[in-house]
Amino acid sequence: MQFESPIVRRVSRQIMVGNVPVGGGAPISVQSMTNTETCDVAATVDQIQRLEKAGADIVRVSVPSMDAAEAFGEIKKLVNVPLVADIHFDYRIALRVADLGVDCLRINPGNIGREHRIRAVVDKARDLNIPIRIGVNAGSLEKDLQKKYGEPTPDALVESALRHVDILDSLDFQNFKVSVKASDIFMATAAYRKLAAQIDQPLHLGITEAGGLRAGTVKSAIGLGALLLDGIGDTLRVSLAADPVEEVKVGWDLLKSLRLRTKGINFIACPSCSRQNFDVVKTMNELETRLEDITTPLDVAVIGCIVNGPGEAKEADIGLAGGTPSHAIYVDGQPDRKFKNDNLVDDLEKLIREKAAAKAAQEASIIARETTE
Repeated sequence: MQFESPIVRRVSRQIMVGNVPVGGGAPISVQSMTNTETCDVAATVDQIQRLEKAGADIVRVSVPSMDAAEAFGEIKKLVNVPLVADIHFDYRIALRVADLGVDCLRINPGNIGREHRIRAVVDKARDLNIPIRIGVNAGSLEKDLQKKYGEPTPDALVESALRHVDILDSLDFQNFKVSVKASDIFMATAAYRKLAAQIDQPLHLGITEAGGLRAGTVKSAIGLGALLLDGIGDTLRVSLAADPVEEVKVGWDLLKSLRLRTKGINFIACPSCSRQNFDVVKTMNELETRLEDITTPLDVAVIGCIVNGPGEAKEADIGLAGGTPSHAIYVDGQPDRKFKNDNLVDDLEKLIREKAAAKAAQEASIIARETTE
């Protein structure tokens, strides 16, 4: 069953990235970034659509050149999810994508150049109501900060961020969010905690360059999970050297685990042992693959034996407790029917889909009733 999260979130301002609210108590949004060549419009659009299908609320696209800016304009016309343009050094690219409908600009004011260039970007963002993300990264700190601190540190990251915040403050621009990313968990979490106490803008979380799929997931879960447990974070990206769709899946799993958002099926599954009365691992692999399209929140317990099976099943929307000669199926915490090993996955899939459809219809009916009252 779904329960409220005990996490008390940090109070922050709210900005809008397209139609997605960020901060101010809004749901924590999940982001990813394309790794296609931006000038390849078809490939980039295809990847963005796959990211959106996986649950991405916002997608970032690198725009390193004016040619890429023009391609970005074409991409923007062909997708629905809000797009962030990742821009460094050339302020003219920021001005161009702003005119082409970008939903957010990811820049470092400090590397855009002289004051008149920064002012031009900020004035354009203000005129078109486009938010900015100040993106500080341990791997690209300003030279004077590298010299001052000797190496990247939490204090160096925060000083860099506050330097950029001061630039936007001086231009009377408050429509921004901030990130202070590092690949080191301790550095990143310390920097975010320190920054969170000094500003009230939304914070974009990330453990940058976390690694491949397995190691990067672990590092991100530790670092981002620690911050989220502290109530810090308004939007996040899991950075993986993998298919970016995996970033979205991991991001959602993080939020679901902390009860900060619900989407799709939350599986409770045992690791299996010699007591199992069906192949738990195989069953789980097939169910996860088959049911990726379901977005209605459901808790589904898949337990191989009767030791923990009935207890876990009673707490789920649908529960399977392995037994002999057949397995007990629970619906809404109550014993409902028996399934045998033959066609077990097919039978479970059918039952889960029926339950998801019924729950979705019930929620739609409640919304419709509240709307008319």
